[in-house]
Amino acid sequence: MLEINEIFGPTIQGEGKLAGTPSIFIRFGKCNFSCVGFGVEYETPSGIKKCACDSYYAVDKEFKDTWTKYKSYEEIVDEVNKLISIYPYNYKIDIVITGGEPLLYWNKEEFQKLLQHYIENGHKVTIETNASLNLEFKEEYQKKLLFSMSVKLSNSLEPINKRINKETLRKILTNTNESYLKFVIGKDFLNDTKEEITHILEDIPKCEVYLMPLGDTAEEINKNCEEVINMAIENGYKYCDRLHIRVWNNKRGV
Repeated sequence: MLEINEIFGPTIQGEGKLAGTPSIFIRFGKCNFSCVGFGVEYETPSGIKKCACDSYYAVDKEFKDTWTKYKSYEEIVDEVNKLISIYPYNYKIDIVITGGEPLLYWNKEEFQKLLQHYIENGHKVTIETNASLNLEFKEEYQKKLLFSMSVKLSNSLEPINKRINKETLRKILTNTNESYLKFVIGKDFLNDTKEEITHILEDIPKCEVYLMPLGDTAEEINKNCEEVINMAIENGYKYCDRLHIRVWNNKRGV
């Protein structure tokens, strides 16, 4: 059973090395983190007020009744095909597997069939993950995936032994060619960020590193972006804006 929070698009990829690329998003429900430190306030269906990341509706199990359960990957493909047919693209649109934490489904057969379907049909497939869970690369198509690894820093308020999995980072970077790391930071967290990122990069293969400004509204992005840009320049990292938030704030389905 695959639990999907939402399938939407075509829209643009809002962050990372493929920012601006037309994409279809498949957002899986469930996550092994809550990231209350990111401070996005929301109210659950039962009326409880909480803080989490900006994708709380795919994380908090109180929203579970809004998720759709799919027994087979073909059902998901059918939904995606309806969206792809909206525009007469003359190329294979990108597929973004996101969450929640999609790697919670890595060992499920239907999840692997979904990945294999899109890879073998010529789509670029990105998996957006916190890269904290163990995984194995057993099939060749898995090595064609692009992992956008948003490893969480201490500002997430998740414990370090839970959020940093060097073995998984090594496996992903060894087995794939384009995968990269990205970090969400705010201007009030800059002093700790450099040391934490340096620690994460130790003992793993070299890869691209993107810094992104914290915020779930354009106003918050604007408050943080200049300092984050300066940090990227000073340390040889890449800056990545968050286009979807800058344009639509935290609106869903875009």
